[in-house]
Amino acid sequence: MSVSAGDVIPSRTIHVDRATLIRYAGASGDFNTIHWDEQFAKSVGLPDVIAHGMWTMGAAIQPVVDWLGDAGRVTAYSVRFSAPVPVPHDGGADIEVGATVNSVDGDTATVDITATSGGQKVLVRARATVALKSA
Repeated sequence: MSVSAGDVIPSRTIHVDRATLIRYAGASGDFNTIHWDEQFAKSVGLPDVIAHGMWTMGAAIQPVVDWLGDAGRVTAYSVRFSAPVPVPHDGGADIEVGATVNSVDGDTATVDITATSGGQKVLVRARATVALKSA
């Protein structure tokens, strides 16, 4: 795989709806009320039910995984959450994810990831370290 700093990884729109949140809650064990009860979420100052942060983080790495062809080649990944992803009952929400190779060092690259929803950045300082060759 020939990769250079500045290479753009194909962007992707990832949709999330209330059914996604239910499935994720069951898989993760995170049944926090802000992820399923609209009235409660609004009572604590949120705009609506919000997507789980870890779901958002996992969704945002998917274009990089698709580009690599193997999730095992992601060797490190970190993000800072900057805004929640509100998930309205009708229609859900979309997360726009993009990624750019920041640097390459031998068989390792760092990739900067952007994620927005509703025109607002939902992750900042999102960066993955990836192996460019399979182990």
